[in-house]
Amino acid sequence: MAMLLLGACAPQQHAPVCAAPLKSAVEVDLFYGAVSEADWATYLAEEVTPRFPDGLTAVDAAGQWRNPAGVVTRERSKLLVLIVFDAPAHLPRVQAMIDAYLNRFHQQSVLHTEHAVCAG
Repeated sequence: MAMLLLGACAPQQHAPVCAAPLKSAVEVDLFYGAVSEADWATYLAEEVTPRFPDGLTAVDAAGQWRNPAGVVTRERSKLLVLIVFDAPAHLPRVQAMIDAYLNRFHQQSVLHTEHAVCAG
């Protein structure tokens, strides 16, 4: 899956004012190309969970992208959602996960977005 990797931004610059008991946080969304369910489970166990042991959400999705030749390809994909309270310290861990995925599964890219949220 070829997707644009957005550069790291400073999401806490516009941190929302959160009503207690919620706190300012960053939602990290990672969009992955299709791999087998077994490979995905192994990736989560070996690469994601050790870096973000407090929890995550993984969602099956239907994705599409345009390859360098201009052809639109549709495929199964995964959306991984992480809520972090330590921005921007989380960025090296996220990048390590992305790098591991690209190398392990020979993918071209992982779409990475972030935005400020209130969470608790």
